[in-house]
Amino acid sequence: MSSDKAILSQFQLENGSLLGGPVEIPLTVNIRQLNSVANGLVQAQQTSTDSSDIIPYSFYVDDIEIKESLEKYFEEQTNQQAFEKTLNITCVPNARFQVIPVERCTATIEGHLEAITALQFSPNGKLLASGSGDTTVRFWDLNTQTPFDEYGKAHRHWILCLNWAPNGKIVASSCKQGLIGLWVGATGKQYGTKLLSGHRQWINSLSWQPLHLNGSCRLLASGSKDATIKIWDTHLFKAVLTLSSHTASVTCIKWGGQNLLYSASQDRTIKVWRTTDGILCRTLDGHAHWVNTLALSTDYVLRTGAYEPSKESSNVDLDNLDDVALQTMALERYEKVYSIFDTNGGERLVSGSDDFTLYLWKPETDKKPLARMTGHQQLINDVKFSPDTRLLASASFDKSIKLWSSRTGAFLSTLRGHVQAVYQIAWSADSRLLVSGSADSTLKVWNIEKRCILFDLPGHADEIYAVDYSPDGQKVASGGKDKSLKLWRR
Repeated sequence: MSSDKAILSQFQLENGSLLGGPVEIPLTVNIRQLNSVANGLVQAQQTSTDSSDIIPYSFYVDDIEIKESLEKYFEEQTNQQAFEKTLNITCVPNARFQVIPVERCTATIEGHLEAITALQFSPNGKLLASGSGDTTVRFWDLNTQTPFDEYGKAHRHWILCLNWAPNGKIVASSCKQGLIGLWVGATGKQYGTKLLSGHRQWINSLSWQPLHLNGSCRLLASGSKDATIKIWDTHLFKAVLTLSSHTASVTCIKWGGQNLLYSASQDRTIKVWRTTDGILCRTLDGHAHWVNTLALSTDYVLRTGAYEPSKESSNVDLDNLDDVALQTMALERYEKVYSIFDTNGGERLVSGSDDFTLYLWKPETDKKPLARMTGHQQLINDVKFSPDTRLLASASFDKSIKLWSSRTGAFLSTLRGHVQAVYQIAWSADSRLLVSGSADSTLKVWNIEKRCILFDLPGHADEIYAVDYSPDGQKVASGGKDKSLKLWRR
């Protein structure tokens, strides 16, 4: 069709909400012009007339991105019948800030005496905690790039996992003895006087109650090899609920934004629990082998709580806000992400297994999976939703990373470059970059738009077990078998 013609188009958001009625636009319209039309339609539906709040969008027709113009899109499509009907154009908001890729190691920090098994940045990216086989939890000053003098030394066995509370104040750690330690993130001192005990075997996973549900971040869940899950009151230092239904080791748990707890197990099932009373809501079946890992579409917003990386330059000091203010800010951020998939809202859950497959679930309401995702040739070790919830990345022992649509589960691309198993992956805050750590002793930074390696980061002397991208997008931390913690910056 000639370029001087126009087509009737209906703009809509990802959750199906329509932006006004159908409008006629020329086929020569480009991305910049489509953005002007979409923002005009959005502002027409708002009560505020502040035209300075311009949102950058990407545009999709039938899950295919319009990259240049509508004319170019139709040239690449074989189905010309699309001209005979109203064209539905989905507007996908992009991050309003852009993370600059990390490309060099700025510090190799000694401190741990054994392999680093876990590490995580605080919700605002200003602090870092790590756990090691030397039984300690260490905290790192990211400005001076040195370890705190105070650190967690109450454990007597390997640290297996750690997790920051979403208000950024407390870090929980668990060890191979089945004990949980609590630490003050700002100082490294122990919170309370004792370790939490109750599990009969080691703890594989920890998850805090989301900030928007409890401003004081009081409750903590733990999943253990003893096949049970416990919910702890960290103010009273005792377990308030024990969830028992799994018949084998609990490998991963996630505390969702609707106050449901999701647990994966070596009994090949995923269970959905009501955390208010411990009732089992449903069991999700499908995997043929151990379920290793879970990810929620809301993981990033639950992890960062009230912290918004795009507003880092604002004058809001989260450290000085009370629990109620933090909870209100966290709820506002969560509700925006919760409604992305559907006007009625809903979280998505993805599970990865030793059976080489992933399943995509709508766990709040459905027992049947939305999609079964196949293609990996070995067990799946890690899976993560992008912060904008639109993509899934999975890491496998088959040396590859795969990208999937989080809406349909459709396969998008394979990222190849590692020469040994990929252990862990982490997204940048703007969802444009992915970093991966591997048994081949390298980190790789991937450009997600171009689906290629952006930077190859050698430097570790052995396998990399843990990697994290700071929520502010400024740095990456990695650690592994060589006992050293490395910081990477742009």
